[in-house]
Amino acid sequence: MAKVVLPGDLGRRFAGGEVEIRVEGDNVRRLIRALEERYPGIAEVLESDAMAVAIDGVVYQDAFLEEVGAESEVYFLPAIRGGC
Repeated sequence: MAKVVLPGDLGRRFAGGEVEIRVEGDNVRRLIRALEERYPGIAEVLESDAMAVAIDGVVYQDAFLEEVGAESEVYFLPAIRGGC
């Protein structure tokens, strides 16, 4: 199972304060589905444009179909926006 790390505010809001969670899934979309089953409502936040995903240290802006290994570490992060 992959280790998923949530931002502290999402852990408090949806997961009773947990921020590191083991989840089964071979891509990000399936991880989000598994999290939604445990923590209803979290998928809407994780799928929003306000979130980025880092898989084993590589940051993705649009990661839904990115592969996730059984020992991967997946971090959900607030997306960084640029511009003038």
